[in-house]
Amino acid sequence: MIYIFILAHSDEHVVAKMCEVLKVSSSGYYKWLNKQDQLPSEKEAYRLEIKQKISKSFHESYGTYGSPRVHADLMEWGYTISQKTVARLMKELGLTATPKEKYMVTTDSKHDFPIYPNLLNRQFNVEKPNKVWVTDITYIWTLEGWVYLSSVMDLFSRKIIGWSLAPHMKKELTIQALNRAIISRQPGKGVIHHSDRGSQYCSTEYINILKEEEMKISMSRKGNPYDNACIESFHASIKKDFIYRRRFKTKEEAIKAINHYISSFYNERRKHSTLGKQSPNQFERNNWKEEVTTVS
Repeated sequence: MIYIFILAHSDEHVVAKMCEVLKVSSSGYYKWLNKQDQLPSEKEAYRLEIKQKISKSFHESYGTYGSPRVHADLMEWGYTISQKTVARLMKELGLTATPKEKYMVTTDSKHDFPIYPNLLNRQFNVEKPNKVWVTDITYIWTLEGWVYLSSVMDLFSRKIIGWSLAPHMKKELTIQALNRAIISRQPGKGVIHHSDRGSQYCSTEYINILKEEEMKISMSRKGNPYDNACIESFHASIKKDFIYRRRFKTKEEAIKAINHYISSFYNERRKHSTLGKQSPNQFERNNWKEEVTTVS
């Protein structure tokens, strides 16, 4: 550009003369020069870019990521920066992750169905997929009333492999979630299936499916949510991350939004500290070498 040439030689020649020779106006040159003085330095521009990426990570996580997960995103995107700096910049930007909510017990164990022993025994670290599945129910308020979510998680990757939403919490809700998990994973024999002692999981119809699939039936001890802590934690997280930040007008709206959250964000993007800051799908792609058909 002509103005850049003039600036480069301004110590050697008179600016007005160069403008005359090069057929540009002096006023145009000085107007351009003033704009250059207002541009941020390279260091300032990089800092602004980092802040933009921090904001992107934070908001794409629905405002749930603290500095460790935001830092992991930046490293994944090719930036070299310390977690301490990320934390400081997040503070400058006013970006603070919402604290976790406490667990809430919703199990109805007052029934006459058979109860099964706790085979899982809080062994939550699983080295292979389709070895341990855990499941539970939670609820979501809308202006039309309650919606219930039944989820099935593979402990290997913390992925939600089957889920179902409905305006009731009957056994059909849990059966649908289980059948979707079976269809998506085709697990074979011997999966440990762990749940609480709720009537939905102890019902004859539900137990018959587990037996037909030759799964090992495991149940938490009475009134002890920590025996099923991982799926309880998922339900606490989806409320903190997503549900409590919104006001659903209709049940249909809630169902559509939660389906999208689980498939598009939780399984594909949400980083887990237990998975080395990888999402469930990333962890499976990196650690599950066997060829398998799954549903995101």
